[in-house]
Amino acid sequence: MPGFDLKTASVIPTILQKLADTLLNLSWPEVAEKIWQIGKKILQGFSGEGMYEVLDYETTLELYDVKGTRATLRKRERVRYLQDSIIAYQDQAWGDGEILLAYHCTPGKAVDFYRSGYKTHILISRREVKHKGDIDEYHIEWGMRKGFLKPVGFWETEVSHRTKHIMVQVIFPRSRPPFKISIEERNQKRTYFLGEGSRARLPDGRWQIVWEQSQPRLYERYVLKWEW
Repeated sequence: MPGFDLKTASVIPTILQKLADTLLNLSWPEVAEKIWQIGKKILQGFSGEGMYEVLDYETTLELYDVKGTRATLRKRERVRYLQDSIIAYQDQAWGDGEILLAYHCTPGKAVDFYRSGYKTHILISRREVKHKGDIDEYHIEWGMRKGFLKPVGFWETEVSHRTKHIMVQVIFPRSRPPFKISIEERNQKRTYFLGEGSRARLPDGRWQIVWEQSQPRLYERYVLKWEW
């Protein structure tokens, strides 16, 4: 259950006054509907506040060989803190095969790894105190082994904080290009295919696919999928 701070408490009388003024002019069925809508918005606001918001999120997955045995994941995440006295940041990872090889992050230092379900959570100590409004840009990198051995590969991005923009790119070996590229929205149970514009050949002959989304839905799981 979310807690209430002084700022939240100061807003509640104004909300209640507006609610009372509105309800006086509605029928009982309309009153019930209005209360439900306002309550839903208030609860969503409290639960969605979080420790920080993501201003920009970029993931690059690089596959080194045609068998899919070696890969590297790089992440760049620019965040703005929404609370005071922040001393740690949490990263999370999942995937087939061996993951989190030679994990490295900056700023901060990874001080704990723990498993919960299919995810591994990484606690990053900031080594300094951050305050509301401060902005950090995290650069994270780790290796993978035997994670993409199948003819159909995918990479999932879960939106667990309010996020303004995400970009996911995958780089393939020159002799094994991707095709039939799609995006699956797990919560919406919707899949759509990406056109040729999402795939490009790099100057060194390797292949790249790129997908971007502005204002992604909170708690949605976007899965970039390909055949190769």
